[in-house]
Amino acid sequence: MGCCLSKGKDSEPQYSGYRSAEGGAGMHYQNQKAHEPVVNQLPEKRVVEAQTVPQAPRKTSVPVPSPRPVHRSDTILGKPYEDVKQYYTLGRELGRGQFGVTYLCTEISTGRQFACKSISKRKLVTKNDKEDMKREIQIMQHLSGQPNIVEFKGAYEDKLSVHLVMELCAGGELFDRIIAKGHYTERAAASICRQIVNVVHICNFMGVMHRDLKPENFLLSSKDENALLKATDFGLSVFIEEGKVYRDIVGSAYYVAPEVLKRRYGKEMDIWSAGVILYILLSGVPPFWAETEKGIFDAILQGDIDFVTQPWPTISSSAKDLVRKMLTQDPKKRITSAEVLDHPWIREDGEASDKPIDSAVLSRMKQFRAMNKLKKLALKVIAENLSQEEIQGLKAMFTNIDTDNSGTITYDELKAGLARLGSKLTEAEVQQLMEAADVDGNGTIDYIEFITATMHRHKLERDDHLYKAFQHFDKDSSGFITRDELEAAMKEYGMGDEFTIREIISEVDTDNDGRINYEEFCAMMRSGTQQQAKLF
Repeated sequence: MGCCLSKGKDSEPQYSGYRSAEGGAGMHYQNQKAHEPVVNQLPEKRVVEAQTVPQAPRKTSVPVPSPRPVHRSDTILGKPYEDVKQYYTLGRELGRGQFGVTYLCTEISTGRQFACKSISKRKLVTKNDKEDMKREIQIMQHLSGQPNIVEFKGAYEDKLSVHLVMELCAGGELFDRIIAKGHYTERAAASICRQIVNVVHICNFMGVMHRDLKPENFLLSSKDENALLKATDFGLSVFIEEGKVYRDIVGSAYYVAPEVLKRRYGKEMDIWSAGVILYILLSGVPPFWAETEKGIFDAILQGDIDFVTQPWPTISSSAKDLVRKMLTQDPKKRITSAEVLDHPWIREDGEASDKPIDSAVLSRMKQFRAMNKLKKLALKVIAENLSQEEIQGLKAMFTNIDTDNSGTITYDELKAGLARLGSKLTEAEVQQLMEAADVDGNGTIDYIEFITATMHRHKLERDDHLYKAFQHFDKDSSGFITRDELEAAMKEYGMGDEFTIREIISEVDTDNDGRINYEEFCAMMRSGTQQQAKLF
């Protein structure tokens, strides 16, 4: 269960420096990002100021209007509209997420390939939304050029969208590469951790706190064996203000530091998150694990770290020493980024062993990493097939929450609507519902998505509902969902890639025949139904 405390990103495979989130989909705490005014990357067109120009005598008495300024006061980036297609040719779609679509793009003048994330301006509703985007852009510009941070090329705005152009990271996500290789060593884990902590070190040195370090936010620059790891998502990052105590809860549930949960933190939080990633690299699972967000937070605050169960007896004492120091509860006593980089286990010429890590670690990592999109799709199919009698109450609820009658529910509408209904949900739980419901990752909940997320768990126990859902995927009525049928369904809903499909088949196909039968499908749908129960 990938749970997040920040606003989610894209759920599709990662190619660009700008994430297309989730990385694992999940619950988010901070609904808004944080950003500063943008610094222009490319020369702007000259702004023509309105001015009074003496006119020659004319035969007509019709007044001649003065030239209008090119600059518009309603721009988000604070500069004139500029067509990104003057500089780049947009190609195939690379990913799709809550705030926009990421495209492969080619620079016209050089032929170099980049990634362009196009963000619909209708998603940037409030003044905070717009200021947030500016700050993210400014932070990316500020950090660009560092070896383990994605290169930012420029930002462009037109009437409908804001376009962010940045380095194309074609090597995919970190965990995907590790799992695909099928084996790695402590030395490899040390190399990965060294690059992650280097990002923390650079950010802190340059006055930035990342605040959302997690494996999904690191992409490989290329498919080469020695490709650099690149930090890609700075949506929750802020410029560090000296002496300020930060209190807003941000980050992703498994990786959030205890002082963040206590609402009193500083830059030390990033080292904690990096320590959690290191623990996962060595064991395959996070150090603080539970079935619910509250359980995860309780475990984090308790701070008990398991170094007893497999594979820890086979992991070097030096590696465990570093993990302990990075996961020290008191941030004032926690190891610093400079000290981590100087630790004997993590140094390039250090103590990390070249002995392969137990293959069971990769298996555990694979299970932790997998997001079962088939289950989410199946729930949507069931919702589409419910009778009017079964959903009439939910339909009225949707209408009452959708205050602008747009046919979709935003986070703010959901939060306000639930409050009007007397819901006792916390902000975290509201965001969890939002993330769970937004199947297509576009940042809003449509009617079917709302029904999907809120229908009562007993609907999953009805064989007729389950069978209809199974039949939706089993197009040829063979009694099995094949790889091709699953791939077609994923494509239909714009979800998943070859890696995701492989993960789903391996997770659900318990008899290992390469396909999913009805019994396997039902077992998948009914597992963990407590977490699929409606949240209000």
